[in-house]
Amino acid sequence: MVTSTVVAPVTPADQTRGAEVSTPRRRAVTWLGLVPFGVYVVLFLAVPAVLAIASGFFDGSGAFTLANFAAYTNPTILQNFFASIWISALTAALGAVFGAIICFALLGTRPDRMLRSAVDSASSVLAQFGGVMLAFAFIATIGAQGVLTKWLVSIGFTANVFNNFNGSGPLLYQIPGLVIPYLYFQIPLMVLTFMPAMEGLKSTWAEANATLGGTRFTYWTRIGMPILAPAFFGSLILLFANAFSSYATAAALISQGGIVPLAIRQQLTSETIVGVANVAGVLALGMVVVMIVLMTAYSALQRRASRWRR
Repeated sequence: MVTSTVVAPVTPADQTRGAEVSTPRRRAVTWLGLVPFGVYVVLFLAVPAVLAIASGFFDGSGAFTLANFAAYTNPTILQNFFASIWISALTAALGAVFGAIICFALLGTRPDRMLRSAVDSASSVLAQFGGVMLAFAFIATIGAQGVLTKWLVSIGFTANVFNNFNGSGPLLYQIPGLVIPYLYFQIPLMVLTFMPAMEGLKSTWAEANATLGGTRFTYWTRIGMPILAPAFFGSLILLFANAFSSYATAAALISQGGIVPLAIRQQLTSETIVGVANVAGVLALGMVVVMIVLMTAYSALQRRASRWRR
């Protein structure tokens, strides 16, 4: 006797049974959880940014004016923007390249091993290691009286690059010298942002490439790099924005202006030129415009990169 088992068809009600049903009340509760973050963003980001920018449209007596925008015709201000852009671009490019190389090397390790955990933990800490602490660390190392600088002098390099760069004194206290401390937090930030994209490369893609006779070079040039390109350039933009808005480390090393954040401080605290405090608001507006452009491009690249992670 032949027996058969009849499987009842799955109805739509069975498919949704057990799954969470999205109701207006549940959606309201979900959005309610974002309220603390929204309040934080409004109080500590939106309100200060609006007040800083709005100050650029008023003069010292509180009257509306556009005269503060004349600062953008000042060669010194333009030079500060140029210096901020080139140092941000240089540190972002170097940080992206070295960070990507580290991510590539980490692909050969297992995520649950100690090496990967140590690199992830160190990157998380070092990416946030800035300000006075970082400045002091480099002053003690490559400053005018730093350990490395004095050692180079002791072995005969009395005019090494650290104590006399370009005939203008110690390298660390000049704008080009910011490249070294900036890389200290740019490279770990690249590891944090780019590693998830590297881990998203599926082994089946490499197997398909090998099955079709492709080489390792073919895999990276026709599969790996095109897939990783949006994530790489998105991380590059994030690094640029990170360096462009950095203030504390530069302020601890350089007393005068030279980049836009230091120029804003100079406008706010100047005791020799009275009535230029509102110019800082105009400069802040310029920085906000640059950041909006960068974040828009970053969001677009992130959306494109996320398609391969589904």
